[in-house]
Amino acid sequence: MRKRWVSDWWPNRLNLRVLYQDCWYKDLYGFGYDYVREVQSLDVDSVVSDLKKLMKESKGWWPADFGHYGPLFIRLAWHSAGSYRIHDGRGGARSGGIRFPPRINWPDNIGLDKAIRLLWPIKKKYGRKLSWADLIILAGTVALEDMGVRVYGFSLGREDIFGPDESPDWGPEERMLTGRERFKDGGLRKPFAATEMGLIYVNPEGPGGDPNPVESAKEIRLAFARMGMSDEETVALIAGGHAFGKCHGAGSSRELGKDPSSSPVEQMGLGWRYKYKSGKGSDTYTSGFEVIWSPKPTKFGIQYLNFLFKYDWELEKSPDGKNQWVAKDAPEIIPDPFDLNKKHKPRMLTADLALRFDREYSKIARRFLENPEEFERAFAVAWFKLTHRDMGPKRCYIGTYVPKEEFIWQDPLPAGDYNLIDENDIKVLKKRILELNLSIPQLVYTAWSSASTYRDSDRRGGANGARIRLYPMNQWEVNHPEDLKNIISVYERIQKEFNEKQESNDSGKKVSIADLIVLGGYAAIEEAARKAGFNIKVSFTPGRVDAEQGNVEEEFYKEIEPFADGFRNYFKDPSSIDENDVYTTPEYFLVDKAQLLTLTIPEMTVLVGGLRVLGATYKYKEHGVLTETHGVLTNDFFVNLLDMRIEWERADANGYLFKGYEREANSLKWSATRVDLIFGHHDELRAVAEVYASDDAQEKFIQDFIKAWDKVMNLDRFDLKI
Repeated sequence: MRKRWVSDWWPNRLNLRVLYQDCWYKDLYGFGYDYVREVQSLDVDSVVSDLKKLMKESKGWWPADFGHYGPLFIRLAWHSAGSYRIHDGRGGARSGGIRFPPRINWPDNIGLDKAIRLLWPIKKKYGRKLSWADLIILAGTVALEDMGVRVYGFSLGREDIFGPDESPDWGPEERMLTGRERFKDGGLRKPFAATEMGLIYVNPEGPGGDPNPVESAKEIRLAFARMGMSDEETVALIAGGHAFGKCHGAGSSRELGKDPSSSPVEQMGLGWRYKYKSGKGSDTYTSGFEVIWSPKPTKFGIQYLNFLFKYDWELEKSPDGKNQWVAKDAPEIIPDPFDLNKKHKPRMLTADLALRFDREYSKIARRFLENPEEFERAFAVAWFKLTHRDMGPKRCYIGTYVPKEEFIWQDPLPAGDYNLIDENDIKVLKKRILELNLSIPQLVYTAWSSASTYRDSDRRGGANGARIRLYPMNQWEVNHPEDLKNIISVYERIQKEFNEKQESNDSGKKVSIADLIVLGGYAAIEEAARKAGFNIKVSFTPGRVDAEQGNVEEEFYKEIEPFADGFRNYFKDPSSIDENDVYTTPEYFLVDKAQLLTLTIPEMTVLVGGLRVLGATYKYKEHGVLTETHGVLTNDFFVNLLDMRIEWERADANGYLFKGYEREANSLKWSATRVDLIFGHHDELRAVAEVYASDDAQEKFIQDFIKAWDKVMNLDRFDLKI
């Protein structure tokens, strides 16, 4: 009899597993283990030497095409990094997540399990000092260098996960490569970047398998834009990457075995055993295509671009029956990977021909063809961006090969070349903030709006820099643009007064708007706790600086404007809710955001409860503010939410708004959203809410709220962590 998980029986139940942050593997190397500290003592030159030696040591159990593993390691690194997507920052290379399902089992990654195993002797040698995540990207970068690319740089510092990353919404499909299910209303649904489940980017045959290069270009542009790449970076990456190696489709996919997670135990985690002939070497299957792009597949150059424009191309079928293109009237000049006496005609994928037949891509590709050095530089810089995009600010980069240049996608900040405020200054500034007619809800809401832009998936956003006062974040609907403008003007007045006074005293001290925004939240929370009868001083660490408009990647931040934030009880389009699909509900997006903020279930719960009683809700509406004493830090939200004297009824057709009535008097008492009610409805969340609703929980609630609040306010303080 098949045994079932809770999620099998109740698939629409809100799944909180993504918030189990403190898993066993955090202590796998022992208490106090710090990968950042360990990797700083790594002899990276020794690793590079070992990798270069490995590149040319073809293993009998998995022989190398053209006698060089470089193209395979480039593909591994590319596919590790290439799942990154801008809308939630997930995917990417920083965690080594390609080693686990679902990504290791994607059809686009067939054969990469072998690449990982080939690297095992090097991982084994360096152990705790070198993560898989770093090794995979280093292997691809060293491969490029070994095959002639002047690489731009490399950073260490990626820390491994040790289990599947179940946090992202990888897609609505139940099966791999099943078509266009993620396209809705004529467009690719956010946050997806790949066009089909199981792909990194697009179908190489063309949209839905249609060999149309022009239409393929449209999907390539969309997919690469969804991972933050421009047209020029896209052309550079495709043309540079396809200078190397080949596609594999020696025979029919019907001979292909199961993926690594589904394969028999005796295969030891290696999947896709191919039963066609030897199943390896010249008989390998990965994509189903048989394409070699260059006459020198282990040497960087412009031959891919040269062939792209030199020949006319004719549609043909691969041995697996897939659409690919062969150069008409071309000589057989392409080497065979294993038979020195055999030659082939140049071949391309539909996605390759997109670079020729799309007007903008073609202009760029022809320019690169005519300017090889420009092409090499563009490819090297684009590769660096591809493989480092999710590492965060430059201060998170480690090692001797980190480039000096700082890019806009690293969220650069100016140096804080002044003395920081001290405890006495903090006390004075808190007092001044509370004197200037800003309410507790305004102070708390603004601080949360600034800090909660952080997402750990790619370490972007956060309070440092105070980008909330700059375009486009100052125009985000959820940030109350008009109210925010007035609040920022108050902080600017305080900053001017303080800095001018310090300048006259020749103290060298300054305070940033970024610090004032966060400090205002702390001041409001202390005041709200005092009103609740608790004199609590919240520790504040200064040191944030103010970004300038030129430090903001405007197009990126326009794209990621939130449509939901359950912490502030904001949901842009309640009509989009489908109660039969939990992934459309505000409570799902609350959990999604909590995971990006690295919050645990109790931290998420206590923050929602505290923000509600502090009145820090979208447009300061009453929804979820379940207290008679607004702006007082009490556990009233939980007490009143779990009050059995209240009966809840729907207040709209979308199942978003609800009214709470006193059962006996049948009189309206509260209003709330489904984000509020989920803490009374969901069994796990209710269990936590009951702790905070108890008669003896008031002080614990305040202490836990402040601790969780402080965590969020400092998530992007890498200057304190590294």
